[in-house]
Amino acid sequence: MEICRIAFLHLAPEVGQIASNRALIARAILKAAEAGASWILTPELCVCGYAFPEAIGTEWILPQPDPWMQRMCDLAASLQVTLFLSHPDRDEQTGKLYNSVFAITPTGDIIGKHRKINVIPISEAWSTSGEAATPILVPPVRVGVLICADAYSMRHSQSLKAQGAELLVSSAAWAPGEHGPNGEWEQCTRETGLPLLVCNRTGKDRTLDFTGAISGVFKGGERLLAFRSEHSAIFLIDWDWKNQNLASPEYNTIEL
Repeated sequence: MEICRIAFLHLAPEVGQIASNRALIARAILKAAEAGASWILTPELCVCGYAFPEAIGTEWILPQPDPWMQRMCDLAASLQVTLFLSHPDRDEQTGKLYNSVFAITPTGDIIGKHRKINVIPISEAWSTSGEAATPILVPPVRVGVLICADAYSMRHSQSLKAQGAELLVSSAAWAPGEHGPNGEWEQCTRETGLPLLVCNRTGKDRTLDFTGAISGVFKGGERLLAFRSEHSAIFLIDWDWKNQNLASPEYNTIEL
């Protein structure tokens, strides 16, 4: 498989509305698969929204896979897709909470996860910082996973490159504005020589407005594509594995 269709689920989760957010994610996964996507990316904290602790606390966060995560594994297997699914995680031994992304294969197996390292003080006080990032073998490539502000420090992406990563994938909830992204994604690809796929979110949270936020494709210090939508949408690109580049500058959009 030299050409792969990749779906960015550019979603607008509602703070604390776990049931409806999960329904939105599942519906988007189905639509992405129907459109031919083999890889599906989700934004940071798409299950609960960014400022969820004030609304619903953290007791609902379970060790993974919990029953819903298992259903998503089963869904990935039934659709034969690779899924990068953002979901908070509770360590079974320590009880510590993490902001995580899980890599799920077309067989329905969780083959790896990344726990966010650059945790934002105060707003993400619920989350423990993860340890050093490690590439995940997601055939046909080794993928380095980042979560939002992990791209702010080049040491994580550089470490992933040194460990053999061939592609970087980032789940993000990074709003535009004073503290919005300002060249970090471009620099990440310039410093490592690796392409970066960023799946950001949209909509409004309790304190942040993501409606102008972008998801995108970055390579060689440049932004190759940028996607925006005020409402939940799916963006689809075709990716050339051999050249680790866009197979076409065109992309498709599905509104949700």
